[in-house]
Amino acid sequence: MTGEIGDRADRIGLGPILARLTAPGGEFELVDEVVTGIPMRVYRRGPATLRDMLAATAAHRDRDFVVYRDQRWTYAEHLRLVAGLARLLREEYGLVQGDRVAIAMRNYPEWSPVFWAAQVAGLVAVPLNAWWPGPELAWALRDSGSKALFADGERVAALAAELGGLPPVVRVRGTGPAPAGVREWTDVVAALDPGAALPDVAVHPGDDATILYTSGTTGRPKGAVASHRNHCTNALNVLLQARALAWLTGGGAPPPAPGPDAPQPGTLLTYPLFHIAGINGLCGAVLTGGKLATLYRWDPDEARELVRRERLTTAAGVPTVMREVARLAIDHRADMASLTRIGMGGAPIPPELVTRIDAALGPRVAAANGYGLTETTSAVCNNTGPDYAAHPDSVGRCVPGADLRIVDAGSGADLPDGSVGELWFRGPNIVRGYWNNPDATATAFVDGWFRTGDLGYRRKGWVYVVDRMKDVILRGGENVYSSEVEAVLHEHPDVTEVAVVGVPHPALGEEVAAVVRPRPGALRDADALRGHAAARLAAFAVPAHVVWWDEPLPRTATGKVLKAELRQAITRVRQL
Repeated sequence: MTGEIGDRADRIGLGPILARLTAPGGEFELVDEVVTGIPMRVYRRGPATLRDMLAATAAHRDRDFVVYRDQRWTYAEHLRLVAGLARLLREEYGLVQGDRVAIAMRNYPEWSPVFWAAQVAGLVAVPLNAWWPGPELAWALRDSGSKALFADGERVAALAAELGGLPPVVRVRGTGPAPAGVREWTDVVAALDPGAALPDVAVHPGDDATILYTSGTTGRPKGAVASHRNHCTNALNVLLQARALAWLTGGGAPPPAPGPDAPQPGTLLTYPLFHIAGINGLCGAVLTGGKLATLYRWDPDEARELVRRERLTTAAGVPTVMREVARLAIDHRADMASLTRIGMGGAPIPPELVTRIDAALGPRVAAANGYGLTETTSAVCNNTGPDYAAHPDSVGRCVPGADLRIVDAGSGADLPDGSVGELWFRGPNIVRGYWNNPDATATAFVDGWFRTGDLGYRRKGWVYVVDRMKDVILRGGENVYSSEVEAVLHEHPDVTEVAVVGVPHPALGEEVAAVVRPRPGALRDADALRGHAAARLAAFAVPAHVVWWDEPLPRTATGKVLKAELRQAITRVRQL
């Protein structure tokens, strides 16, 4: 039955609409262009640089741009601040084209003007992981060669022992006296020229815009270098998907382009802004004149009140957080009535969550998934709306302009539809490589293709991700894909969170272990859970071990489970 539903959705879904929108003369027309020697399909219209994107916000002057607690800035206020900061960086700090500016703070409103000031000044923004300890932050500052740092009080305190060797620091929302040599944000802003114009700087699509350090779970992070073209392509990809969905849900007629009097979209952004998905949300708001609401930390009650008060239309975040948003939308329909989209990414998304959103909230609220990596400048595959309901186990189709190869990891040969191999992508949203790391660049980027390290397959244009190559469990010669097992276990009503890892076995090599955080009050019945899995999976994929975990599973800042940490912990316990 699922296959029949999927086939019907393919005939009436977003695919034909996306093709019309990107065809010659379409609103999102694609044209052939050679970029750094690689033939690509790029958008003919739309902002070519982040500077262009920001400058266009002058049209939204009196609209709210950012909302944080009881503070809000309009687009006009934001633009004035960006212009003043850009002038400061160029004229007072003496930064020149290509110099790096680091940002290390929570999702405070001040994050955005620093980021955009770098973009309009021809500089490179270096967002740093706000979860990192001081030594890791200091390492990234040295690695990137940043010439200035804007950091909140917590990050300045974490860097206290390193301040003598750091670039000039501006402290945001600090308490108590600032350390020697550190400027206060309030003093910097007070000295800016409120009438400053954007600096007269030529910014080109191929110029570096950001260095984003990967949230890898092992080894030193790598700094992915993204261009203005990469970020603008991603923002237009997201807007294209939204336009296609509006066309489909509007009865098949092309929707009119939003005018200045159209209702303002608004996003509850729970991704950290230092992550590519957070920057995706930031750029999306600027491109559409939308409102952006952020939180100090995730709080369901505050989130619900923000959606109600600000009439937010989208919530975006990792699956564990969006699961709570879905619950809020189901249990408090009046408060969450403005919500039309729940966007998820950053970690594998359980198909049961997609099905639940569609069953309880569709068609008013659409689930959306973006699959991608830092190196693909956020989503390189998208799945949303009726398409997602019909294919809840797929990450969707490739975004227009992106090419995909399924490659045999051993031979390097291309594999046919339905065969599992490594996913390789190419297109205008793929970064140029890693900062100051030629060996890692040569390994991951081959003739314009990015090797993701993810295993998956393609069927009838739909892309399925089955596991990270390093996380595949090899049990007695059989490959067990952890995401497949996790999806089945997520369907069990007693499971809140689950991660599947391999643990050593003397004869089989590895056995399958499921680390399960149970629903409060649930019976901890490992045999029942294994029976549930055995009815849906091959016998070799059924977990031999079920480990109950009372705390939230350890994750990176962007929602990826730290499987190496779990594997070590449960292996150690089994050996005691």
